[in-house]
Amino acid sequence: MPWLQVDGDVLYCTQAEEIRAHQLRADGGGLHKRPFAVFLGHQEDVCRFVITDSHIISGGGDGKIALHNLHSTASIQFTAHEQDVNCVDCHGGIIVSGSRDRTARVWSLSSTTDGRWLHTIQAEDRVWSVAINPLLSSFVTGTACCHHTSPLRIWDLQSGQLMNCLGTEFKRGAGVLDVCYETPTILLSCGYDTYIRCWDLRTSFRRCVTEWEEPHDSALYCIQSDGNNMIASGSSYYGVVRLWDKRMNQCLQSFSLSSPTSSPVYSLRFTTSHLYAALATSLHRLDFTVSS
Repeated sequence: MPWLQVDGDVLYCTQAEEIRAHQLRADGGGLHKRPFAVFLGHQEDVCRFVITDSHIISGGGDGKIALHNLHSTASIQFTAHEQDVNCVDCHGGIIVSGSRDRTARVWSLSSTTDGRWLHTIQAEDRVWSVAINPLLSSFVTGTACCHHTSPLRIWDLQSGQLMNCLGTEFKRGAGVLDVCYETPTILLSCGYDTYIRCWDLRTSFRRCVTEWEEPHDSALYCIQSDGNNMIASGSSYYGVVRLWDKRMNQCLQSFSLSSPTSSPVYSLRFTTSHLYAALATSLHRLDFTVSS
C-alpha cells in the first residue's frame, strides 16, 4: 500500500521497499518522473513514513523502523516489532510505531544508534494508525476493532498508560485506518465504517462533535486537513477522492481517479493549489489552479 508525503517542493512516495524523492516543478506542471534520491533500508515493503527536519522515519513489512538521513545516503535500521510496522509518527525526538503484532511501541529517536525502546502498549488488535499529540503529552492508536471494542484509544506518552477511549458501540471490524491531530484538542479519524469523525477532546471522549459519512458506503483509507475548514479523504473503490467543508453536511466535491480498474486511494496530500494521491499502481495530481 503506497504512502506519500509532500515537504515543500519535494514529493516523497513509496515504491515497494524504496522511498523515492521527486522534485515538484516550479511552474506547477507536475513532478520530475526521475527521483533525485532513493532511500533504502527495508527488506520488505515500506508501510508508512513521516518526515522530520533531518530524517525520514519509516516502518516496513519486515518489522523494522528505518532512520534515513535527508541530506545523505546514511540509513539506520532496527527491529521494532515481531510483524509488519503498519504505522509510525515522530515528534520532538519521540517515535511511536504500531504493528500487526497487536502492539504499539514508544521509542526515543537517535540518529546514530538504534532507537531506544521506552514503552510497549498491548493494543489487543492490529494497530493501523498512530498520531502523537502536538503537546507531546499523549498519542492515539487506531486499531482493527476485531478483538477490542474501542478502536480509538489515547495513551500517556511518558508512562504508556491508557488515558481514554474515544466513542462507544463501534461495530466489529470498524477499524481506524488514519488519524491526525489538527490541534492538541481536535482529532480527525476515518476507517472501515465509512465515517470521518471530528473529536473535540475538551468536550467529550464518548461522542464526536461532527461526523461525515462516505455516500457510497466505501471504507476511507486516508484523510488530510488544512487545519481550517477543508478535509480531503481517499476511498476504497475507484480511486475516489472527496473534498469536505466542515461547515457542510455533504461532500463538497469528488473526483474519480481510477477507471475502469478499481483501486483504493491509499494516501493523499493537498496544498492550496494541488492534490496528490497514491493508488495501487499510479500517482495522480489534481491542479486546482486550472479552471474548467
